[in-house]
Amino acid sequence: MPALVLLGAQWGDEGKGKATDLLGGSVDYVVRYQGGNNAGHTVVVGDQKYALHLLPSGILSPNCVPVIGNGVVVDPAVLLTELRGLQERGVDTSRLLISGNAHLITPYHQTLDKVTERFLGKRRIGTTGRGIGPSYADKINRVGIRVQDLFDESILRQKVEAALHDKNQILVKLFNRRAIGVDEVVGEYLGYADRIREYVADTTLILNDALDQGKVVLLEGGQGTLLDVDHGTYPFVTSSNPTAGGACTGSGIGPTKISRVIGILKAYTTRVGAGPFPTELLDADGDALRTIGGERGVTTGRDRRCGWFDAVIARYATRVNGLTDFFLTKLDVLTGWEQIPVCVAYDVDGQRVEELPHNQSDFHHAKPIYETLPGWNEDITGAKSFSDLPKNAQAYVRALEEMSGAPISAIGVGPGRTETIEINSFL
Repeated sequence: MPALVLLGAQWGDEGKGKATDLLGGSVDYVVRYQGGNNAGHTVVVGDQKYALHLLPSGILSPNCVPVIGNGVVVDPAVLLTELRGLQERGVDTSRLLISGNAHLITPYHQTLDKVTERFLGKRRIGTTGRGIGPSYADKINRVGIRVQDLFDESILRQKVEAALHDKNQILVKLFNRRAIGVDEVVGEYLGYADRIREYVADTTLILNDALDQGKVVLLEGGQGTLLDVDHGTYPFVTSSNPTAGGACTGSGIGPTKISRVIGILKAYTTRVGAGPFPTELLDADGDALRTIGGERGVTTGRDRRCGWFDAVIARYATRVNGLTDFFLTKLDVLTGWEQIPVCVAYDVDGQRVEELPHNQSDFHHAKPIYETLPGWNEDITGAKSFSDLPKNAQAYVRALEEMSGAPISAIGVGPGRTETIEINSFL
């Protein structure tokens, strides 16, 4: 069985955790392939609510092996805290695997992230301040520290010394902050070694062997397509590739082994942080979407910016990811609106544009062109099949499907694990 990729088709926060958890009972491995603890998933199992920041959602499925791939950046303190929190709630975390090639987030990455963002002032990007970007920057600059380095004190010390030689100059002379001591970092990180050693493995080998044996591997992205460092609304993006190509590089699984790419779409649109957002609502409708949808970041705690569904973005996600299916989430949040606008194109300096503008300035100036669809008032949280939905809700789903360019194979009608309508099986 080839691998499946599941990723966000908007600006993140689409409900990937729910989708991954839905599939978790049917797959053998769930792999996080990029990002760090700047992304969060909320998963509701029965009356229990779990907020996951770094761990793959598959950790809640007892027969699934959760994997943190080589493309992830790992804060070991956050990892151990999250594991301990799940263990205290009775969740078995012993199956977790972590790539030894994954890079580590250190205290100096976090410090640089925060002071740099403050220094930018009005030009700030809206990072989470968790050191994600600086860690990826060190990776690209070939001065990063990897998980495997925790098990060789000499290599760890050499790498920390090299990193702090330049970074302390920046912290002290540019930002007027105190220098960070080498011994301070090395001592803390050596203390993590024995606590995570049992989880570290050659995950690329394990995953490819599993695929050769006919096992099912689900590759789970963090953030979303429009936050991709190459294909998103640069520079208001994350520092990695949440798009489908990142699933290959971040896991070590080749593209020929991927059979389906599933995009998660919210029935409206949200984003966190700075940057352009054509359908953003700064009115009562935006407030209502935020309140009803519980739109607050799982990891950041920040209120999300809310707007109507943007079909231009959905078409773009279909194109750059090669999406085969959509999972539409939070359809229930739209219950109660008499009319629901959907953005079908943009007005850019008087010209109608139906695809995402390639030019950054054009996208910043884009104004949404809406078509209005009739809403519904019936409670849909108990719907078990597509035919159970009100006619107007069915029409809304079909309209989004046609505009977005890929079939909608599942619909979330509530936050719970069972509150999902499956139209076509993903497996």
